[in-house]
Amino acid sequence: MLADEIRAGESTNIEFKVEVPKISEKYIKSVIAFANTAGGKIIIGVDDETHEIVGVDKDEVFKIMDNITNTISDMCYPQIFPNIGVDTLDGKSVIVVEIYPGASRPYYIKSLGKESGTYIRVSGTSRPDDEAILKDLELQGTNHSFDEMVCVKQKYDAEKAEELCAAIKNYMVEAARTKSDKEKVKDVTIQNLVNWGVLKNMDGTLVPTNAFVLLTDNTFPFAKIQCALFKGTERVVFIDKRDFEGPLYEQIEEAYEFVLKHINLGAEINGLVRTDAYEIPTEAIREAIVNAITHRNFLDRACVQVAVYDDRVEVTSPGMLYGGLTIEQIKEGGSKIRNRCIAEVFSRMKIIESWGTGIKRMFSSCKEYGIREPELLEIGDSFRVNLYRPSYNEIYQNVPKSAPESEPKSVLKNLNKTQQKIVDIILKEPRVTQAEIAEQLNISISAVKKSMKEIVNIGILVRVGANKGGYWQVKDK
Repeated sequence: MLADEIRAGESTNIEFKVEVPKISEKYIKSVIAFANTAGGKIIIGVDDETHEIVGVDKDEVFKIMDNITNTISDMCYPQIFPNIGVDTLDGKSVIVVEIYPGASRPYYIKSLGKESGTYIRVSGTSRPDDEAILKDLELQGTNHSFDEMVCVKQKYDAEKAEELCAAIKNYMVEAARTKSDKEKVKDVTIQNLVNWGVLKNMDGTLVPTNAFVLLTDNTFPFAKIQCALFKGTERVVFIDKRDFEGPLYEQIEEAYEFVLKHINLGAEINGLVRTDAYEIPTEAIREAIVNAITHRNFLDRACVQVAVYDDRVEVTSPGMLYGGLTIEQIKEGGSKIRNRCIAEVFSRMKIIESWGTGIKRMFSSCKEYGIREPELLEIGDSFRVNLYRPSYNEIYQNVPKSAPESEPKSVLKNLNKTQQKIVDIILKEPRVTQAEIAEQLNISISAVKKSMKEIVNIGILVRVGANKGGYWQVKDK
C-alpha cells in the first residue's frame, strides 16, 4: 500500500519530493539510479523530512505527469519507460513515478555522457558510479559476464587445464554418495571446459577466459579472501589474520576452515549418542562464503572479507546485488548469476547445489539450530551476510556458574582425546570404575584419575553418591 510506503519513509527504492524540482536533473539522477539498480518510486507531493502528504494541484496533475514523461524521454539514454500514475491520500493527490530495473544498462543523463552521467542507488541516495560499477553495468547491458571474457594477458596452458579437469572430477567423486555413483563419474575433458565457457576455441586455437585464470593460478590481485578474527564486536584489535589466494574453490575451503577454527564446537548428548556441533550451522557458513565468491564483482578492486567477532561471523562481497535483485527477492529464492562460468563449474563440483536455494538453506539451517536468522545487508556497493553466534548461556547452560573463570567458554571442545574417550565410556556405563576405564583404554589408573579430575574441575563430570555404590554423571544440556 502506498500509505504504508510513505509512513516507512525514504529508502533505497523510495524517494519523496514536495514538488517537481525546477532543475530537472535533481530528480532525473534518481530515475537513472533506479533503472541501473533495483528500480524504485519517486512520490511527488510528500515532504521528505516530515512525511506529510502535501499533495499537488489537482488541476495540474495530468500536465505535471506529461512533463515528467517528456523530461525522462529527453534527458535519459537509453530510453526509460516509467509507469506514472496518480493516487489520492487524505483527500490529496500525489503522483507516483515508478521506474523498473532496466535491461539496457548503463543508463545515464544524455547531456553529461556515460562517464559522468551514470548514477546508482546506494543506501537511499543517488550517487555517481565509479569505474568498476560502470564496467559491470556495461557487461549487464550486453548480457555478458566478466568471467566469460577472454583473458588477453594469459596464454593457454595445457598442463593447468588438465589439472583443473582433474580437480573438478575429484570434487564430483567426493560429492557422489554411493560407491556406485562415484564409479559412474566421467572424466572431465578440455571440451567440457570449452562448453562451460572456461576456455574458448577461436579458429581452432584454445584461449583462456578470466574464469580459467580464476580457477587455476589466479593472478588477479583482488580475487582473494581476506579472513580475520577480531577481539570483541568491532574491527579494532586483530587476533588472527590470513589471506587466501589461488584457485577460487581452494579459497572457499580455506576460508571455511578458518571460521570453524575460530568458533565454538559444543556437543549434544542424546541417550548414549554424543554429537559434536558447531555453534553456527556449518552449512550456513559455507553458503555465505560460496555466495560471496560466486556473485562478487571481480571488476571491483576489493577482496571478499570474512570476519569473526565475539557475536557474529561477517561475510562481505564486493559488488551490489546483481541485475536489479532485491534482498526480499533473494530471500524468496530469486537468483541472477553475475559470473556464469564460475557458477557453472561450481554447480558441477557440487559447491553450489542449485540456483537460488543457497540463501533459503542458510535461513532454514539457522532456524533449525534455534539461533537468530542471518542478516542480509547492502553496505554501500557491497553485499554482506551476518551469521550471529549464540550467547554463552544459550550454548553452555549445563556448565555450573561456579566453574573456574579461567576455563574457556567452549569447555566441551577443549577435552583432549583421552578425556573424551572417558566421557564416552561413562555415558555407556555410569557405574564404571577407574580401573575398568584404565583397562579399556590401555592406560594407567593414575592417568585416568588425572584426566577425570580435570573433567570434574571444568564442570562436565560429577560424582553422585558415595565412592562405593555411587555413579558418575555427565552434565549434558
